[in-house]
Amino acid sequence: MPGPIVIGSERSEAGIPAAMEILRNGGSALDAVERGLRLCEDDLADHYVGTGGLPNARGVVELDASIMVGSTKAFGAVAAVKGFPNPISIARKVMEQLPQHALLVGEGAEAFADYLGFARAELLTPEARELWLAQLKTVPTESIEGENTKATSGDERYRLASLELVKRMAPHEGPWGTINIIAMDKSGEIVCGVSTSGYPYKHPGRVGDSAVPGAGNYADLKVGAAACTGRGELALRGGTARTVIENMRAGMDPESACAAALLEARLLPDDFRAELRCLALSHDGRHGGAAGMTGSTYTLMTESSTGPEFIPRRAI
Repeated sequence: MPGPIVIGSERSEAGIPAAMEILRNGGSALDAVERGLRLCEDDLADHYVGTGGLPNARGVVELDASIMVGSTKAFGAVAAVKGFPNPISIARKVMEQLPQHALLVGEGAEAFADYLGFARAELLTPEARELWLAQLKTVPTESIEGENTKATSGDERYRLASLELVKRMAPHEGPWGTINIIAMDKSGEIVCGVSTSGYPYKHPGRVGDSAVPGAGNYADLKVGAAACTGRGELALRGGTARTVIENMRAGMDPESACAAALLEARLLPDDFRAELRCLALSHDGRHGGAAGMTGSTYTLMTESSTGPEFIPRRAI
């Protein structure tokens, strides 16, 4: 059985060392993923997730998160949550304390968080608000969904459509993109978690792939786990995370499985196309990732690592 291992998307290095510390001490993959993503959500310099995330077209930060356990395929998620800085922890509580459901959204998710005693907080920081306003006025050179990738024509279409939404919805006075972490513990359990503030300038109530099993996140102990970042609508339509798992089940290594899933998603027509990325960890400890552009990496730590390692993804 492979030893403890944790991988994550770009910027997950804010939480992966703490996740690995839990695994080294014999803790569970579930605890490791939650802890790692909470630290990412609390990173005020990161405008992709949690506090400081970029807001929707009304100027309100809405957060999505999910978590999935490979051995049971237990799944919990929340979406369009306002005022709570750590949606990954609420998603875990949905899975554990509300097993008759898998996904709560909006006011219902917030009422559940209140019931559990989660603290509310202001999520829109002054820095995030200024960045939100500035990006609306500027033709993008990087993808709207972040990850330090070059913009495509779809990104500019998205910005122009967002401007129309902002004008219509009158926002109040006052680097983005999803983060995912996948961990395997000493017992061999695999857990995958995702957290995001979603596309900036999105229509209020928009839910992307991060809160949907099989789209942005999927785990199966017999095969492995996979997660996506980037253009969530493509992952939703293509069932991309589950496609990666099925590719591995058919015998592909994680990197090839990710690349094949992205090639399949690329066939979907989309006027707002931006890059989609995925990464995967197999049940035997192999790992890999793929992206639509060169220069993309994912983060890795093993039990013997002295710090996060950055592994190139295959460009397709």
